[in-house]
Amino acid sequence: MLNIAMVSTYPPTQCGLATFTRSLGQGMRECGIESDVVRLSPEHEPNPGRPVVHQHVTGQGLRDTLKVLNTYDTVIIQHEYGIFGGPDGDDVLNLMSGIKVPVIVVLHTVLAAPRLHQRYVLQRIIDRADALVTMTETGRRNLLRGYDVNRQKVHVIPHGAADLRAARGSQDGKRASTVLTWGLLSEGKGIEWGIEAIAMLAEANPELKYLVAGQTHPKVLETEGERYRTRLVSLAERLGVQSRVHFVNDYLDQKLLHGLIQKADIVLLPYDSKDQVTSGVLTEAVVAGKPIISTRFPHAIELLSKGAGWLVEQGDAV
Repeated sequence: MLNIAMVSTYPPTQCGLATFTRSLGQGMRECGIESDVVRLSPEHEPNPGRPVVHQHVTGQGLRDTLKVLNTYDTVIIQHEYGIFGGPDGDDVLNLMSGIKVPVIVVLHTVLAAPRLHQRYVLQRIIDRADALVTMTETGRRNLLRGYDVNRQKVHVIPHGAADLRAARGSQDGKRASTVLTWGLLSEGKGIEWGIEAIAMLAEANPELKYLVAGQTHPKVLETEGERYRTRLVSLAERLGVQSRVHFVNDYLDQKLLHGLIQKADIVLLPYDSKDQVTSGVLTEAVVAGKPIISTRFPHAIELLSKGAGWLVEQGDAV
């Protein structure tokens, strides 16, 4: 059996990539495949224990990290530009140069129009990886169109999610009353458009409520505090829907999140970005069988355009 190590953020770090890596490891174990984790961390922290076997502090030397990784048969790197040190996370290139075993890179972001240095970093990753995984056909197309890559190295494995369909209760034909958006809060999530839409529908559906669940992204909290959340609360008050818009300012563990999803009538993804090729929130909503309204970002277009949800334009509450 292959001895596999994954390089990624990992709980207690609070980010989507950490949650993804934990879920992937759990899924692999259910299939009889064991994997360990080399956890990326911005500072020295207590080791959370298995499956974490080593912690690499961003910006520190690589000797000990490489010594650990090179004892495995295969290394899987979860890649986002923001989790590695250096400009556009280019420290990952030194890491990959020192790994002597096959490397699989899971690309969570493949921009259609990257900045010059972002393109340079990803091209070097492509050159050094033995296999590349994207979670959408859009990501694969972006790679093949924008980079010098052997198409045989590129594999599409859709984003997974817990199956909540068996737990769904019947809505008994009642009018939809709860709209849910969840995830780490930051500029670009488009929550303001959701609040404006709730205000427009206030008369037509007096019971309609909008639940925005999730804490502010830790990196945003460090630099901006709760500025975005405060602005959203003020908007709800100005539009007279403060009693209809509720914020859950917590990092959502899986049990709490799944409870919120099951109780929701509609999932709203009002994201401003037109480049997002992967969304774990979207995948979980689709698997849960919830009606979805989403802006037209690439992953949503790919999953919803055949009738699994409604696609709307960015930046427009109507």
